[in-house]
Amino acid sequence: MDAFSLQGRSALVTGSSRGIGLAIAAALRRAGAAVIDHGLDETAPADPARYLRHNLLDPEGPAALVEDAFALDPNLDLLICNAGSFFDTDFLEMTADRWEKTIQLNARAPYFTIQAFAKKLVETRRPGAVVVTASTNGFQPELKSTAYDVSKGAMVMLIRTLALNLADHGIRVNGIAPGLIRTPLTGWIDQNAAKREHYEKKIALGRVGEVEDCAETCVYLCSEASRYITGQIVTIDGGLTLSQIGKM
Repeated sequence: MDAFSLQGRSALVTGSSRGIGLAIAAALRRAGAAVIDHGLDETAPADPARYLRHNLLDPEGPAALVEDAFALDPNLDLLICNAGSFFDTDFLEMTADRWEKTIQLNARAPYFTIQAFAKKLVETRRPGAVVVTASTNGFQPELKSTAYDVSKGAMVMLIRTLALNLADHGIRVNGIAPGLIRTPLTGWIDQNAAKREHYEKKIALGRVGEVEDCAETCVYLCSEASRYITGQIVTIDGGLTLSQIGKM
């Protein structure tokens, strides 16, 4: 058997209607997995019959999403917690509402989505794998990104502590930490040539990342090829965080 294959596996990908999540879902399908998409868009990115719309800012959203996902596919054994967003402004202008939305979506939602998913697997004594989309912001702060940085730092520990707490149940938890990737949230990259060139000099591989650069790593972390890996975070940034200054 190909250890990288996901034939016979089933995955739920949160936030998969666009950006990194959309690419991850497509890559999982190419590897053979049956995928349930999730988002808030009206139009399904792939199969409308396997697309769930739940607002993860709703306190009951994570549990409701997982319940509906297992109703669609009782064989689910893979979870990709990718949904997240950015609501920051300058620190001195940050509001409690922006802070709460950030922590609710980026930290609370994946925590309780994973909990609901794990409960289902434990009930049926089945192993599984979880991959969380964290960020290089979980290791290095960024200007005007205080709440987002804190939420992504929380995700780093979330990955590690849940990996430890779910190991006895045969559920692996790992993460990816994308750097600067072209997504709907980073449209400014190609609208400001000076900024793009600045980052291209800072990134060791000399280019801004694409969503596909994240997708195959996620497939690997879901597959049997990574069966002895848990609690780890793979940084996918082209070397952005390697150097203090970058090329001059």
